[in-house]
Amino acid sequence: MTATEPAIPAFPFATTGCPMDPPALLGELREDSPLTRVTLWDGSRPWLVTRHADIRASLRDPRLSSDVRLPGFPFLSAAQAEAIGESLITFIRMDPPEHTRQRRMLTQEFVVKRMETMRAEIEATVDSLLDEMTAKGAPADLMEDFALPLPSIVICRMLGVPYRDHAYFQQRSQMVQDTTAAPEEVNAALAELAAYLVRLAGEKAAEPGDDMISRLVTEQETPGHLSRHEVAGMALNLLIAGHETTANQIGLSVLALRQNPEQWDKLCANPDLVPAAVEELLRHQSIVPTGLQRVAREDMEIGGTTVKAGEGVLLQIASANRDPRAFDDPDHLDIERTAHRHMAFGFGVHQCLGQPLARVELQCALAGLLRRMPGLRITKTLEELDFRHGGNIYGLFSLPVRW
Repeated sequence: MTATEPAIPAFPFATTGCPMDPPALLGELREDSPLTRVTLWDGSRPWLVTRHADIRASLRDPRLSSDVRLPGFPFLSAAQAEAIGESLITFIRMDPPEHTRQRRMLTQEFVVKRMETMRAEIEATVDSLLDEMTAKGAPADLMEDFALPLPSIVICRMLGVPYRDHAYFQQRSQMVQDTTAAPEEVNAALAELAAYLVRLAGEKAAEPGDDMISRLVTEQETPGHLSRHEVAGMALNLLIAGHETTANQIGLSVLALRQNPEQWDKLCANPDLVPAAVEELLRHQSIVPTGLQRVAREDMEIGGTTVKAGEGVLLQIASANRDPRAFDDPDHLDIERTAHRHMAFGFGVHQCLGQPLARVELQCALAGLLRRMPGLRITKTLEELDFRHGGNIYGLFSLPVRW
């Protein structure tokens, strides 16, 4: 590098300020260099995109690919690069038309109307978990006692995975999401999860139930549309995404509200604001610190800069959701804001399939806590809390509370 060449920062960026905010460097780049090169662990230099409008446009551009098999795809760690196997590549790492074909196999499972029919059951699960918390007494760990088990119970029921095995898949799914883990550890965790789900799919083939894995086996595997390993890979993605993401969003949301007590009090006084509050919390607290990974299939322009075929692109969702061009006073948490243009679930053909379920879970969790524990308080300072740094999903390891 010569004296006139700008420094190329290493990515992911470290969080040096408030752990509830994206790294300050993201905001600086968004203003001064919205499309910039960054350096990954292997020396590759993909483009980092930080503005809301550029990311939104990029996510609907078919020239940007999600296919991890293409040269130049920006892997975030050696473990991630080595853990990609053909048998575990499902629609989230494919492009149309194969992406479209496989995604349609699950679309009806997550439509809004179907998720709404589950609301009463999810509310009952919320109350049951809070009953157990209150019976045990304060102090409690909101992550261990509430935020983690709630989405785990729900996704296990939907998939047909025995909840008694939740500790097994939770430990391994956290390893899979850890970008600092050794490749052999990640590969072992993936292999064990895949083998577990292949066995379970076999049991469903012999004795189908009213669950998602059973329907995938009978409606997609049996006619030859999917292999047994593809069914297991699809279930694996849903199992990991179905509890890790929502659990950490619950924890961060509660913490953000208690850091802004006037917002918590406003919600307690007016529970009808919960749906809007959930959208604002999804915008304000991003659980995807590393963003979305893509690779250019052909030469294209993003934000006026030419990106060449084969170059990696990292779309920084956390930065987009704090972009002042898209949201007034974006660092301020305002539960009455109209935040529906946030990109917590992505955008375009790859936007999160499970977002209707996540919304219902977050709304039920927040409403239950406000109703049952309006005096909830966190017993550690922000500086004392243990945040999940160094992974694909951001959140809290624990959240000690009293009420």
